[in-house]
Amino acid sequence: MESTTRDFYEALADHYHLIFEDWDKSIARQAAILNPLLHSVLPGTPLKILDCACGIGTQAIGFALAGHDVVASDLSPAAVARARREAESRGVSISFAVSDMTSLAEIKASGFDVVAALDNALPHLAPAQIVQAVHSMSAKLRPGGVLLASIRDYDCLIVERPTVQGPVFYGAPGSRRIVHQIWDWLGEERYAVHQYITVQGDGQWRSHHFASEYRCVLRSELTAALENAGFAEVRWLMPKESGFYQPIVMATKL
Repeated sequence: MESTTRDFYEALADHYHLIFEDWDKSIARQAAILNPLLHSVLPGTPLKILDCACGIGTQAIGFALAGHDVVASDLSPAAVARARREAESRGVSISFAVSDMTSLAEIKASGFDVVAALDNALPHLAPAQIVQAVHSMSAKLRPGGVLLASIRDYDCLIVERPTVQGPVFYGAPGSRRIVHQIWDWLGEERYAVHQYITVQGDGQWRSHHFASEYRCVLRSELTAALENAGFAEVRWLMPKESGFYQPIVMATKL
């Protein structure tokens, strides 16, 4: 993955929770959706889960709080360090590593029941890198294990080509924050995201800006990459069906 992607998450790590109205509630809400979804195809607890795009731990912590055996990795050392602190503060045991999802070379364990890459992580990658990432995830799964990923609804967004998301306003007077994104389109399928988090405090406002690039990964592209890597039963769940905030794909390793 390009260094600019790593730099984006390095800078964002200390501020990432501010994107959510209440990060702890978001951890619990996502876990309440994802855990039953996994149990619908992989009955039993605990599951052995690798979250290979863990960020600051939103899903990894939720999985661990549900009793699963979790290994978590990310491209960003700062994000991994933050996730480790957050897990420790909540009393859950997670094994962390810094690793690029296109290789996962630093993850020595294998035979996972689940490999997860959530929160639109895959669209940072070029087409060949997505193929590499899918093969790397497959290598970490046991036969019958499940790959779980989520991406934005690019089948719609590539047509709509939005230029702004938000703003949303959180907090009470005197401690408010404003969260929004500006999208600059860089051709047919790539766009630059400018993430702004503006925080009120001590009688003044301070704005934080973070920038990265994404690619519109269509569901057909990711489905083809999964099938070519030997996955079967590729299943897409849209937000109205799953309750999750992004389209989810699940696929089973043969």
